[in-house]
Amino acid sequence: MTTARGDLFSPGCPTRRLLDRIGTKWVSMIVKLLAEAGPGELRFSELRRRMPGVSQKMLSHTLQGLVADGLVARRVQDTVPPSVYYSLTGLGRSLNEPLAALRDWAETHMPAIDEHRSAAPR
Repeated sequence: MTTARGDLFSPGCPTRRLLDRIGTKWVSMIVKLLAEAGPGELRFSELRRRMPGVSQKMLSHTLQGLVADGLVARRVQDTVPPSVYYSLTGLGRSLNEPLAALRDWAETHMPAIDEHRSAAPR
């Protein structure tokens, strides 16, 4: 695919392609939880327990995409039943800082946005 750097209207724009992959609340939550684990790993069941509202199917689908993109590593321990562990790769750790900045922005500005939204004519 041709890179159209800086052109959000082009399907080849790196920013647009990244937002298509990471632009969900679930991705942000997974990256945050795995970043908090540091160099350690979290089991699938622990991720699900710490992410209220996520279904098993959605968590599995989101993790598969993050693994395919090289942002998350997956390790299966040969037990009965198998234990599956996830951790951030170096690439995934590099994504944590920009997502943390977005979370900080949201914490600061969402009250004003909510206020405007509630005052907007319907």
